[in-house]
Amino acid sequence: MECQNGFSKYPFRNPAKTEPNRCRISNKNKNRKWKNPQSTFLILLHLLVLIVRPISTQSDWDGVVVTQSDYQSLQAFKHELVDTRGFLKSWNDSGYGACSGGWVGIKCAKGQVIVIQLPWKGLGGQISEKIGQLQALRKLSLHDNMIGGPIPTALGFLPNLRGVQLFNNRISGTIPPSLGSCPLLQNLDFSNNLLTGSIPYGLANSTKLLSLNLSFNSLSGSIPTSLTQSPSLMSLSLQYNNLSGSVPDTWGGNGTNKNGVSPLESLTLDHNFFSGGIPPSLGKLVELQELSLGSNQFNGTIPDGISSLSTLKSLDLSSNAISGSIPLSLSDLSSLTVLILRENRLTDQIPATIGNISTLTQLDLAYNNLSGEIPASLGDLPHLVLFNVSYNNLSGPVPITLSQKFNSSSFVGNLQLCGYSGSNPCPSLSPPPSTTSPSSENPKNRKLSTKDIILIAAGALLIVLLLLCCILICCLLRKRAEEKERAGPAASRARAEKGSAPAAGGEAEASGEGGGKLVHFDGPTTFTADDLLCATAEIMGKSTYGTVYKATLEDGSQVAVKRLREKITKAQREFETEVNLLGKVRHPNLLALRAYYLGPKGEKLLVFDYMAKGSLASFLHARGPDTPVNWQTRMKIAQGTARGLLYLHTQVNIIHGNLTSSNVLLDDHTNVKIADYGLSRLMTPAANSNVIATAGALGYRAPELSKLKKANTKTDVYSLGVIILELLTGKSPGEAMNGVDLPQWVASIVKEEWTNEVFDLELMRDASTIGDELLNTLKLALHCVDPSPSARPDVQQVLQQLDEIRPEIATSPGDDGGTAPSTSE
Repeated sequence: MECQNGFSKYPFRNPAKTEPNRCRISNKNKNRKWKNPQSTFLILLHLLVLIVRPISTQSDWDGVVVTQSDYQSLQAFKHELVDTRGFLKSWNDSGYGACSGGWVGIKCAKGQVIVIQLPWKGLGGQISEKIGQLQALRKLSLHDNMIGGPIPTALGFLPNLRGVQLFNNRISGTIPPSLGSCPLLQNLDFSNNLLTGSIPYGLANSTKLLSLNLSFNSLSGSIPTSLTQSPSLMSLSLQYNNLSGSVPDTWGGNGTNKNGVSPLESLTLDHNFFSGGIPPSLGKLVELQELSLGSNQFNGTIPDGISSLSTLKSLDLSSNAISGSIPLSLSDLSSLTVLILRENRLTDQIPATIGNISTLTQLDLAYNNLSGEIPASLGDLPHLVLFNVSYNNLSGPVPITLSQKFNSSSFVGNLQLCGYSGSNPCPSLSPPPSTTSPSSENPKNRKLSTKDIILIAAGALLIVLLLLCCILICCLLRKRAEEKERAGPAASRARAEKGSAPAAGGEAEASGEGGGKLVHFDGPTTFTADDLLCATAEIMGKSTYGTVYKATLEDGSQVAVKRLREKITKAQREFETEVNLLGKVRHPNLLALRAYYLGPKGEKLLVFDYMAKGSLASFLHARGPDTPVNWQTRMKIAQGTARGLLYLHTQVNIIHGNLTSSNVLLDDHTNVKIADYGLSRLMTPAANSNVIATAGALGYRAPELSKLKKANTKTDVYSLGVIILELLTGKSPGEAMNGVDLPQWVASIVKEEWTNEVFDLELMRDASTIGDELLNTLKLALHCVDPSPSARPDVQQVLQQLDEIRPEIATSPGDDGGTAPSTSE
């Protein structure tokens, strides 16, 4: 019995080891002599029938040799592929092994090939047109290879074809219209290739087509109306192409299922060149859960019909030219969790009724022309983790709950907005109390008494005395400053030895002997610039950003110092602006920046607390066999990493972009401290591109970064998923397994229902008690590393599921502590 996501009902048992082989023929009587020639003939005839007739078995072999036509087709298929890693070396006999499990990736029924499944094999070349001879073929899965050339037209002539997965390859040319002739086709995924041309009109002729993914290609033209009226299509992904023109206003027309409604649940058309208005007929897609139209050229207003999509969970209309006001009816979207309307031309006020959508987790209205006050009802949204109304024309006070939960980046660019961090305080609404009295309304009618004259004289004398004191104090301070300057560096060093420290609170600056500048943030260690420059240094590692040192100060205390490479950092003024912002970031699961130093010759040093426990990478992979890491510790690390990443995404709007186990650091209590966040803000664009490339080499880079070149929240989630897999398997993502990376290796093992082979042996010792937790965490990790960014969860969802799996350790430490910064990128 199969469970969802390809997991076996019994995930820690290999069926092949527990089920008997029903095809095995007993040999215990093979040496018996045949006494009756007639019985000998009958037995031989019976054996011949057994060979010809299919045998009921659980193995892939049904006892029938592959047909000659299918054998020739497979040989032609192999001939046009480039198999540099030798995965197809088993395809060498005369065909007897093709259906017996001897040929890798082949499954048969009655001597005919029904499945070709060769993902993640490093295959090149192209797909042969002779694949059209495999008339029984049901599934072709060649995703995540390097296959080029066109899509064979012959695929459209396969009457039993149900699924084609060719995503993440280098396939070029156009999409064959013949594919619309496959009567049983259900899933078609050509995403992340080099396809050009238009989408064939007849592609939706198959009345069983459930999922069509053509994203991340270079397709042009418009959307065929046939796709908008498909009676079976549940998911349509066309994002990141060159599609243009207006989107047809025929959604849900004739394309209804037996229940009379369109089954479409996901429609992603973002990052194209669509223009015109948003089709009102989208309101007929009553089963729709995801609608993404961002980064196009849509204009006009938001159709009221959108509010009828009661099952809609995510609505993204960002980066268009949509005008008008936000419809009040959007409050009817009771299931909505994500509403992104940023970078449009929306006007008028923010509807207070949006505060009625209690399920909202993300609300982004930035870069519009919205006016008026921020409704207080938005502050009552219980699950809101991302909120942005920056760069509008909003005015008045920010609701207290929002100003306390979100930082200034969520509100900047609204000149008349007040009451948030970094803004002007809001003016008092009550008039100032009157200080006049009736007797003073007409001073001409009142004469000064003797008492008044004495008080005035005394006040004047007091003011003169205060002025004399101020002059005297200024003279004394100037004299001391001159003496201090004459004393020079020796006096500064003497004060440091006596325990003097930079001023507490805020930023403290000091100058070294060479004229450099040291800026302190809060932290347990105090030192001068000379202390830092004269410290004993030990290299801990080198990275794309620079070199990391362990510095031992004269008083014996230790700090970690990252010296940035001068040529890849921004100019000093811009650098200081960004680094001062990073120095204010504080969270229990983020490594705090304690100070930085700018040298007279362009040196740039970042100073962190030092702790010897190091990174997760060394904690997992460089330990001895006698130091196991239990499941509770691994889950605590996963939760801490997710918690720190959530704070970066939702509170300080920072994309990490280089999250690896080398940047996940651990203190003495195994609390997570994420390092190297925000460093991209200090670097040039060229330097950041190198970091992304390095992350890919280490196995943490999301596949779409090969095209986008810019990290985002979903690429961070992919890296988080790799780290969770690293914790589950005990394997380093940088070490290829059978020629594939860690996520691909895990997925292939799970698909073969050998799930127990995935987990670290240390964890399997306790499988009887933690088996469900391991399985659920594995499902979550595979969700995070889904090749499609839109299918990945948000960090908030990842943390929530981790906390549900292991709630007893779902609490974060109570300080901002620190540890050694990363030694590698």
